[in-house]
Amino acid sequence: MNTTITDELTGKIIGCAMKVHTTLGFGFVESVFENSLAHELRKAGFSVQQQTPIQVYYDGIVVGDFKADIVVNGELILELMAVEKAHAIHEVQLVNCLNGEGKETGLLLNFGARSLEFKRKYRRPKGNTAKRGFSGLVGLFAVLAGKLLGQF
Repeated sequence: MNTTITDELTGKIIGCAMKVHTTLGFGFVESVFENSLAHELRKAGFSVQQQTPIQVYYDGIVVGDFKADIVVNGELILELMAVEKAHAIHEVQLVNCLNGEGKETGLLLNFGARSLEFKRKYRRPKGNTAKRGFSGLVGLFAVLAGKLLGQF
């Protein structure tokens, strides 16, 4: 998916998320925002899958599962939160989710703050397509190092 299409898609999704946050405010549990956003995205014509299972592999075997909150049009992963402030670990979770699904772009959306917080994340550092995605503890260090170096 090219950057222009991705930016346009994420912009429309952020618009839907802002509508949900403006209408509901903050203070609800994550599932309320997830269901509201899924409804709003469907009204906008998007294909939406909620709680998509992702398996985690280690040494060629499945060692666990987690779920993507929302997958839009089969290509963009949304990680939703309802916390007072998003932290780097939330970004790492989204990057791990992108790696697990083999998707390139995701949005971190925090409905728990007074104003909607959002951040676009990429499986690979933007501008360096030669590098592979990160996972686990390596992902945490990569995101933190990237933040220090201004890559994220």
